[in-house]
Amino acid sequence: MRKYLYFTVFVTGMTTLAAELSASRLLGSVFGTSNLVWAAIIGLILIYLTLGYFLGGKWADSSPKYATMYGVLAWGALTLGIVPYIARPILLAAANAFDGLQVGVMLGAFLAVLILFSVPITLLGMMSPFAIRLSLQDASQAGKVSGNIYAISTLGSFLGTYLPVLVFIPTVGTRTTFLIFSLILLLVAIIGMWMSGARKRALGLLAMPLALLVVAALMRGTIKNTPGQIYETESAYNYIQVIRTEENRVILRLNDGQGEHSVYDPATLDYNGPWEQFLAAPYFNAPPYSPDSVQRIAIVGLAAGTTARQATAVYGDIPIDGYEIDPKIVAVGQEYFGMTMPNLHIHVEDGRWGLAHSPYRYDIIAVDAYRPPYIPWHMTTREFFQTGYDHLTETGVLAINVGRLPDDRRLINNMATTLSAVFPSVHIVDLPGSLNTIIYATRQPTRAAYLTENLSLLAAQDDVHPLLLDVLTTAQVNLQPGYDAAQVFTDDCAPIEWITNDMIFHFIFGGELERWQE
Repeated sequence: MRKYLYFTVFVTGMTTLAAELSASRLLGSVFGTSNLVWAAIIGLILIYLTLGYFLGGKWADSSPKYATMYGVLAWGALTLGIVPYIARPILLAAANAFDGLQVGVMLGAFLAVLILFSVPITLLGMMSPFAIRLSLQDASQAGKVSGNIYAISTLGSFLGTYLPVLVFIPTVGTRTTFLIFSLILLLVAIIGMWMSGARKRALGLLAMPLALLVVAALMRGTIKNTPGQIYETESAYNYIQVIRTEENRVILRLNDGQGEHSVYDPATLDYNGPWEQFLAAPYFNAPPYSPDSVQRIAIVGLAAGTTARQATAVYGDIPIDGYEIDPKIVAVGQEYFGMTMPNLHIHVEDGRWGLAHSPYRYDIIAVDAYRPPYIPWHMTTREFFQTGYDHLTETGVLAINVGRLPDDRRLINNMATTLSAVFPSVHIVDLPGSLNTIIYATRQPTRAAYLTENLSLLAAQDDVHPLLLDVLTTAQVNLQPGYDAAQVFTDDCAPIEWITNDMIFHFIFGGELERWQE
């Protein structure tokens, strides 16, 4: 029985970590995957485990029996398995609240879902004290026994760290991942109960997996019910949602669904968004600058290829290297967003790594991987921008899409200051009707007046794509006078989370949300 007890501890440790990671994805499809969400999940799960260790120790001393332990384990497995199904109506309400930015409903739903984990995680936390108490035959071996238990549990946790993210969630989804781990744990509990001699109780526990399967069958459905939704899936990185609007545009949303990461409409290329504004980058160079001078483009944060389609229309079939870390987003782009241009070379890898290892130099490097609070810190540093500088042609320009608040330009100031530590000239354009700012960093010393001069020259020509003229006009009209010097972000110190978290709190609780909605 000792060996099976160790196996039980291993599976329990695996399931506990799997539950934690799956909880982040369950919440992430509505509330996002910011470090604030992670902190709440990890913090509360640690509290639940602490409570489980405390209660489990007392219970194990009062009833040091295998049957008791496996009964507790069975209830922990059952309650864990039903959490995503109980949480589903709460999450659907939260998703609707998120679309309407109803803060009270969002926060209430967030806490409600986290509280649902209190019972199963507390029960699973009881397993280690029970296992130590049942394994301990000689007090002189207490250190060795407890060490073995925690070592085996941690080894199981190691496996539970990878299985949900790399195997189950991308293939069968979050709710089924919960179901799989719960059924495995229930099987362990039933077998353990049988081996302990409590065979009638073991047979009674067979009703639990049947009940779980019934609940799963009855509560099947989409993760969200957003109007116009035509597709949704989960990957190792994101919850992915495709929506068709009343105007027949197809929109890509990720995770909380507050950002439009790509847009597709076969009838037009101009979406009044940040994607097309990258095309203005090289026209900050000294005039005359011809569209024919753009020979190769890199896009870090390809998503479903909106910028790549626009660049192909404006500049022709020039080579475009698109870096996107999520292969499922690439598949969605090819299926729903017309991302099938033969000149687009897709690299499924981290954008910084891919750009650093590219053998090419580019006339435009577009970085579209930022959206507060999902800003990869390693793409905000002087070292990353130096990599971009090194991969530009002599007249190349790096452009980044940065978020802001109506009265908070800290991100703009930090990014512009960091870019200025590498590039000789930086230009800032606020996009009207949005919270987006495009920052252009030129490899050559340039002046804002060059943009106006290039626009005038191109407007006098007959063969310039109208989208390019619209883009340059938008950039020229919304050009900002400058920025306030701030901290230079480095690979050693890039406190991007401090800034984005504070911006979110001010946006929600400081009245910014109400002013923006007005």
